[in-house]
Amino acid sequence: MMGMNPGEVFVHRNIANQIIPTDANVGSVIQYAVEHLKIKYIIVCGHYECGGVKAALNPSDLGQLNNWLQTLRDVYRLHKVELDAQKDEQTRFDRLVELNVLEQCNNVIKSTHVQLSWYKTGFPKVFGWVLDVRTGSLKDLGLNMETEFTKIRKIYDLRPLSE
Repeated sequence: MMGMNPGEVFVHRNIANQIIPTDANVGSVIQYAVEHLKIKYIIVCGHYECGGVKAALNPSDLGQLNNWLQTLRDVYRLHKVELDAQKDEQTRFDRLVELNVLEQCNNVIKSTHVQLSWYKTGFPKVFGWVLDVRTGSLKDLGLNMETEFTKIRKIYDLRPLSE
């Protein structure tokens, strides 16, 4: 997908690319990547036709998946006005995929390890992409995470007060 060789990309995958702050797995992956591998870039990559996103658009009892998809349903709630204004179901579905990537990128930049690294090195940079499984193309959402962080900095900035 990215034209990289094995070992050039450190990958973490889960249902609907959720970056849940209380998930020890994703937190450990981010910490390891940032502190030990000294990665320069984090890419949150969703994909159109995502079953997790579809489940969030059409809520039903999915057992244990209900807990996992709650964060994704929160993305829908946060952007409900925009999403519900979309008359075409496929357009709404695709847009929720994109908004989920944005919100998961926000969750990445809210993490302790990413912020502490930013203040020391200026890295990692965070990008949001969507794979269009219908065409095989990769779409960069063009997110400016520094601008996005500015919007939420007052609430989530972890910089020590002494700085």
